[in-house]
Amino acid sequence: MKKTILFLSFVALTGSLFAQKKTTTSATVKFDASTSLDNLPKAENKTVIAALNTTTGSLAFEAAVKNFAFSNPMMQGHFNGTTWLDSDKFPTFTYKGNITDLSAVNFSKDGTYTVKTEGVITIKGLEQKLATPATIVIKEGAITASTDFTIKLADFGITGAPIDGGKVAKEPKINVTVELK
Repeated sequence: MKKTILFLSFVALTGSLFAQKKTTTSATVKFDASTSLDNLPKAENKTVIAALNTTTGSLAFEAAVKNFAFSNPMMQGHFNGTTWLDSDKFPTFTYKGNITDLSAVNFSKDGTYTVKTEGVITIKGLEQKLATPATIVIKEGAITASTDFTIKLADFGITGAPIDGGKVAKEPKINVTVELK
């Protein structure tokens, strides 16, 4: 009897721990490096893997570089090429971080919460610290999180004539949107 109770307690505890980690394979990352000279350097990736642990506040995402879609195929070739993201050598970019003010969110109550996040973004094997605000919306148990930030391309070894000539922004805008259920 004691073993049965212990086993059932373990199963219940394990189930509640797993319920705290929310994941998706359809988060979206938008990349916008457009300038007044060129409106084409925009891309979107709708197959991003993302995870959020509502107990610890840890969060992460991973985007396959080749899954970014541009309206111009030539731009897509440059983006994946060796002078840009070199997707053959570095097939993904990642972010791993935490919500620093997790107590600001009540995951069991519908509402909109603004939080701060801190972590490390890795692009082309190079890491940079990233601190950015994020918005978390809780509605009927579903969680939507989004953030906007910029990166400096030079910090990740991404340079070249289009950037120097003003056709590609030196600090592109990035938007990440995640829907978790």
